[in-house]
Amino acid sequence: MESLYPYWNNYLIVVVFLLLGLLLPAIALTIGRVLRPHAPTQAKMTTYESGIEPFHDSRIQFNVRYYIFALLFVIFDVETVFMYPWAVAYEKLGIFALIEMLIFVVMLLIGLLYAWKKGVLKWT
Repeated sequence: MESLYPYWNNYLIVVVFLLLGLLLPAIALTIGRVLRPHAPTQAKMTTYESGIEPFHDSRIQFNVRYYIFALLFVIFDVETVFMYPWAVAYEKLGIFALIEMLIFVVMLLIGLLYAWKKGVLKWT
């Protein structure tokens, strides 16, 4: 029974951090809601456009291509993060890891070529 204490202690630490991660933002948002001034007026509810009176609806529709372009950027940015640990430990990993990384890069290039052929990378 004595050997189980460190095991349960690890779970206790995870539970404490989980509770703190849930409670602290909830408490901070609740305190902010209670303490903030709340006096809505018609002028405060209008759309602000640098001091100019709004002359049309503020909700405009953007081309979906911009979102896809941004999503592709995020995907390739995250993939470079996966390459960094591999580059640091390259000498220890050997030729097998080199082949795996080449396969990974080829798959990324195939995805990039597919997006290019579909016209996703055209900005206009």
